[in-house]
Amino acid sequence: MSRRESPPPPSPPPPPQMLGVRRGDEDRPERAEPLSEAEREIIQDTWGHVYKNCEDVGVSVLIRFFVNFPSAKQYFSQFQDMEDPEEMERSSQLRHHARRVMNAINTVVENLHDGEKVSSVLALVGKAHALKHKVEPMYFKILSGVMLEVLSEDFPEFFTAEVQLVWTKLMGVLYWHVTGAYTEVGWLQVSSSAV
Repeated sequence: MSRRESPPPPSPPPPPQMLGVRRGDEDRPERAEPLSEAEREIIQDTWGHVYKNCEDVGVSVLIRFFVNFPSAKQYFSQFQDMEDPEEMERSSQLRHHARRVMNAINTVVENLHDGEKVSSVLALVGKAHALKHKVEPMYFKILSGVMLEVLSEDFPEFFTAEVQLVWTKLMGVLYWHVTGAYTEVGWLQVSSSAV
């Protein structure tokens, strides 16, 4: 994990309604493609169905994430040694983290109309995972893909092909903001070991 000696100065927050324009880095697009009003409505509508079962959905997402990408468990001392999905499902610590993940996404979805709020929430998430937990940023991209799989399987009536494309765009926006926070704190390298 290589880091710069001193992090770059923070960039100003993006203007409202633009889910982000910050300075670009070589491996990072200059900005995330903003969501249209219609896309925001689609996300908020489908999320309403998901969030009714937020803890169970979050647990399903994390279990699939840890089963398919067991290296991700290294960041969780409470359940890093769990192999059995049923044991993971019973874990109060895993359930707690699932609620935190789903609540963070809920805050983003509820505030899609407020680009500054979205940027602020995701900057906090990114900085905490970079500085405190030392999580490789690629895991956010992997988790996004796992979440989209689970949502489309568990809610097929709501996650049509069109809706999945909109959610994929949202996950790109989330990843863009989170990796921007990593860049701001001086995180340089994304290891390929995450894949």
